[in-house]
Amino acid sequence: MGRLRISNVSNTTLSRRNFLVRPPEPPPEYLMADPLNSIFIGFTSIFNIPYSWTYEKLTNPHITISGITGAGKSYMVKTFLTRASFVWNSNAIIIDWAGEYRSWVKQTGGKVISLGKGSSINLLDLAGMKPLNRIKQVMRSLEILTDIGQYPEQKRLTEMAIEEAYKKAKFVLDSKIQRDRIGRQLKAPTLKDVQRILEVMLKKGTYEFPAELENAIYRIKKFTRPGEDFFSLESTVDLENLTKSGLVGIDLSGLPDETFRALAALTILQFIKERMRTTGWARKKGIKLIVVLDEAWKIAKEENSDAVMIVREGRKYNFALIVASQNPTDISEAIFSNAGTTIIFRTKYEKYLNYLQNTLNFSDYIRDHIAKFGVGQCVVNQISAKATAFSETFIIDKVIGIEPVFEYLLEFKTLGGDYMAKTVSMDKEMFRQRLRLYGLSEEHIENISKLFEEKNRHMDVVSFVILLERYGLARRNITNLLKDINLDDSTIIDIFTKADYKKMNIGSKEITQVILEED
Repeated sequence: MGRLRISNVSNTTLSRRNFLVRPPEPPPEYLMADPLNSIFIGFTSIFNIPYSWTYEKLTNPHITISGITGAGKSYMVKTFLTRASFVWNSNAIIIDWAGEYRSWVKQTGGKVISLGKGSSINLLDLAGMKPLNRIKQVMRSLEILTDIGQYPEQKRLTEMAIEEAYKKAKFVLDSKIQRDRIGRQLKAPTLKDVQRILEVMLKKGTYEFPAELENAIYRIKKFTRPGEDFFSLESTVDLENLTKSGLVGIDLSGLPDETFRALAALTILQFIKERMRTTGWARKKGIKLIVVLDEAWKIAKEENSDAVMIVREGRKYNFALIVASQNPTDISEAIFSNAGTTIIFRTKYEKYLNYLQNTLNFSDYIRDHIAKFGVGQCVVNQISAKATAFSETFIIDKVIGIEPVFEYLLEFKTLGGDYMAKTVSMDKEMFRQRLRLYGLSEEHIENISKLFEEKNRHMDVVSFVILLERYGLARRNITNLLKDINLDDSTIIDIFTKADYKKMNIGSKEITQVILEED
């Protein structure tokens, strides 16, 4: 006769044994919401229930997104922002590390601020703050981004010089209102003023530790050198109105390195946080501002960064933060633990899957699906404001998004030397469907779309034809595609003639490289 064996098994282990749990989807009433107060995301994979996201059911409106490149993270962000602007009239600020959202922001009628390419932010601007508070923020940024925290004397000297710069500019350190005797707004000092104060101290020779003073000057000079003084010039960005300017993309790709990009991001977050607190508690429903941090690991990982502070306080002010990264371990545990929603696209590295599973405590059934997802498929994990009797982790078959109309420009130089240009105007999905119709794979369609975006939606039609041929498309199909965009027979013959000539001269050089190198 067999014996009954009793074992001690943890709740985590039980939750991963699929035969002990109900199908991994919440009930319909949890997934569905008022369309006038929610954002539709897609349909669940098992029961095909429409899922709409709403902050009202959750502990807070903050979202973390992870997944490999091309899995659907940025598409999800664009979809969310577009629908939030319609549903709640939300403003949005995208802190864009690589300039990935630049074209989309412009196309949707938003404003792009390109730091390092004509736009600058004076690090010592107040935007309604007291100088003493701004000094603390600047010093915290330097501690996060440099090793100044390991050198107390250099830190003290820098902080003292910033205070002195405000005083020389006639600022009152503990006051928000900064005007001269006849009522004009005072002009904030810059890091160049701070550098001069330290250099005068060194020149006088009265300071007993000149080496510490020299090192403090060296640190400041990193941000004041000509050509790299983006944070030492007068601000061209209206920081006080940034949070109510509709859709704004802060393009950081023009800044020289990771430290500069992180300093810009931290500064923007600091002004947002102060504006959030100044605005005060919100009675009106909805989300007033959505802040997006995409691949901002340098600041998303730091426990004392302002991103964490916004996550902890944002709900009561109707502010939301979206943090997206390929690597989930680049997102601070404080952000993960405080985010009301986590969205996971395809993730293939075991260490990332282990981290996500241990953090969110989902089943092996969910884990196996994450590793095999196609583009747009994702897992959603939510934390309800009220206790639930079911799993809050479920699979979305595909994010169903909204893309604006894309306008692609194919350019062609005729054999006679004249230029002609044909504009192909269609939304992204229609363009992809047309390429799919002529036999291109999803991978090749993704590559072509990416090349158009990298060339600001312009491409030489000859290079376009060579690329299609390289991807295995027959000339008969290419001809039909060109006729679809109303090119006549003589022009198409010219295009193929130039394509043959160009291929002879390219040799073994990578086709996509040639396309990207063209003016």
